[in-house]
Formats: sequence, structure tokens, C-alpha cells
Amino acid sequence: MGERSRAEPVENIENHLRRLRMAAGLAQGQLASMAGITRQAVCAIEARAYLPTTAVALRLAGALTCRVEDLFNLVASGEVIEGELLVSGRKDPADTIRSRARVKVARVGGRLVVRPVATLGEVLNYTVPADGLLLGPAGAKRGAKDGSKVRVQLLRDRRTIEQEIAVAGCDPAIFLVGEYLRRRQERTTVVGWTLGSAAAVEALKRHEVHVAGLHMVDPKSGESNLPYLRKHLKGGDYTVITFATWEEGLIVCPGNPMGIREVGDLARKGITLVNREEGAGARVLLYQRLAAARVKPIQVKG
Repeated sequence: MGERSRAEPVENIENHLRRLRMAAGLAQGQLASMAGITRQAVCAIEARAYLPTTAVALRLAGALTCRVEDLFNLVASGEVIEGELLVSGRKDPADTIRSRARVKVARVGGRLVVRPVATLGEVLNYTVPADGLLLGPAGAKRGAKDGSKVRVQLLRDRRTIEQEIAVAGCDPAIFLVGEYLRRRQERTTVVGWTLGSAAAVEALKRHEVHVAGLHMVDPKSGESNLPYLRKHLKGGDYTVITFATWEEGLIVCPGNPMGIREVGDLARKGITLVNREEGAGARVLLYQRLAAARVKPIQVKG
């Protein structure tokens, strides 16, 4: 089958079924009964997990007394925009531009920020859909300290892209939130950028993301996050939300062959630690525990 005959990807279809169903005051089961399909099918279509056949689309339109085009339409793509390339020191901006990399695009305040999808990591690089492709620099280089203005050809509708929420942090629950929103909103999605706590807060201060996740324990008071934010997030209009409670510890080899029971054991000969990056909340906590055990970081190999 030729390239032009392939099924349209679900992300290329704008889906208004949930909005129109709710505007009509119908539950999913009621609409399913009126259209002669199952409630599970309505749920899957609204969650963008299933593209309806022509017959199902016509039945849904008939039940809602609207046109099929009011329920589903192709998103506009191919628009060329200018944004600010953020590379977070991973590679030279010029190298990134030449690579014609796949990118994510987000509007944060008055800025349109562009990040290569590759910076999400080896796994997510292949699972997160790109918003566009880099075409090259937009005139003379200018913009952020670690980036430049670039031209991007969009692969998705700009309105959809500009409703994405960029979250910096290392909490895996960020992706659960993204899935929750994907199932309940027509457009809004969450893109998580893996950064340590300190780096996430700095990205928020630079207006590169909408949300920053952190887990920093104050060594003096034992209070989480707020003392750090009072010190590093002065000024501006921010909202602090308690999202989750973490338990932090050490991961050891199966059977714990080195007999590691507490952080002080990390200073023993023959033990190598794989640490988190500077500024990560887990690393800050580790240093606090090492200090309490009267162990200097330089005594720990790794």
C-alpha cells in the first residue's frame, strides 16, 4: 500500500467529541445508546485511543445533530514558526540546528521555546511525538544564553502545541499526570523534562517551563521544599502545590552482597556509588546524611 493510502495518525485528527457530548448534557453511555455503539467505544474515541470508522462517525454526528466535520477534522500542519532553541548545555546549538532534529515546542508566557526531543533521553526520544522539525537559524543568532532563534516547521496544529504544559523535574508521576490529562482534555498535554530539583527551579525562573518539581529537605528545620523556595525563588508570582511524598534510599545489587545498611557504609573500601547530578534533591539529602554520619563526600568513591 502506498504512502498516501496509509491510515491517518490519531495525533493528526482534531477530536471534539467530548466537548460536544458534554455541551449536549449527555453521559457517555447515553450517547453510545443513541449512536448504537458501546460506551467503551465512546470512551476510547474521546481518549484518542481509537479512530472511528466512517459509519461510527456518521452515527455520532447524527446523535449529536451536528456534522462529522464538527466532531473530527484534520489539524493544520506545515506552518513555519520562530522560537528560542534551548539545549541545556548538552551540545552546541549550531550542531543541533544542522541535525534537523525533531523538537517539542511550548509557549511559556511570551516566549516560544524549542527543545530537541533527544534531550528527553534514549527511551522517551522514541515514544514522545515531535511538534516539529528544525529548519535552521532564524537570521542572526540571538535570544537566550544557551540557545538561539530558530525556524521550526510544525508537524501538529499550533493551537494544540500552545496548550502543552512543560514540567521540569524527575518525578515519574509527571507522566501519569500527562496520561490523566490526555484522557480528560481535548487538547492539553503534559511534557516532562527530566531535571534535578535545583535545575528545575532555575528553568522555572528563566520562564522555560510552566511547572518545576522539587524535593529538597532543609537540614536545619527538616522542612521540605519551602525553605529552599524562599531562598531561591524570590519575587514573581508562583503557586506551590504539594503533589506527592517521596521515600528516598539506596538501591543495591540483588542480595546486598556488600552488606550496605546505612549511608556511612558507602565510605568502605570496594564500594562504588552511582550518584545523582549536582543539585538533585536525592544528592542533597545524601550529603546531609553523610555529614550526620561524619563522612566526607570525598571519602565515597563514585
